[in-house]
Amino acid sequence: MPSRSLVRTEDTHFSGQQPQAVQRALGMLEAVAHLGPGTTAKEIARFAGVPPATAYRMLNLLVAEGFLVRVPDLSGFALGRRTAELARAAADTGPLPSLHDAVEELRSRTRFAIHVASFAGDRLRIVDRDPDHEIAAVGMLSKHLHANALGKVMLAYLPGVRPDPDLRRLTEFTICDPDELIRHLRAVAQGGFAHECQESRIGRAALAVPLRDRSAQVVGGLYLQGADGRVQPDDALVGFLVDGAERLTGMV
Repeated sequence: MPSRSLVRTEDTHFSGQQPQAVQRALGMLEAVAHLGPGTTAKEIARFAGVPPATAYRMLNLLVAEGFLVRVPDLSGFALGRRTAELARAAADTGPLPSLHDAVEELRSRTRFAIHVASFAGDRLRIVDRDPDHEIAAVGMLSKHLHANALGKVMLAYLPGVRPDPDLRRLTEFTICDPDELIRHLRAVAQGGFAHECQESRIGRAALAVPLRDRSAQVVGGLYLQGADGRVQPDDALVGFLVDGAERLTGMV
């Protein structure tokens, strides 16, 4: 009986970089899981951060192994039988905490609002809102990435995402100079967090850190929001968010 291993040295030709190949394959499976049936090869490659040529080879392998299937009109992909079998096996091992339950535990440890965003498909979308602290003008977050901490995380970590060329000024504190924004985003990537201080709304400040999947790809953001002067990028608050993000790994 032929081997059913996911990555075969003789037919994948990844120059001996099997660990990286496995990470990429898992990232592509997660792309289909997040983006849904019919996701195209181009969308999967962009989501997983995989070069298109590599993505096409690995998608063919994942289809051949039963982890993915092609949708009936052949325009995209969906999760396959073997992926469903793994999901059922994982569920049988016992209940895991849901995203909301895990975030609620974080909320119980701070007086500030905590929200969770997904970056699936290069779109910023709030997937778990703090029930006690509604986000004012939530639609502005995705429209003006340069002016809020979640958007800055997205811009800093997702190469395919670009800010609006207009860099609209929402308040007197909004960063509207392209060069200044580039420097700011580099600092976000180096420091591992983003700070927002009255840049999208007067009186509001926030911090955000990236959320990752099991293959370490950035797939969302953890957003802490409060009043200006109270939310500061100090070690304690940033550390609290970073620790919380680690607890949420693989849940978004």
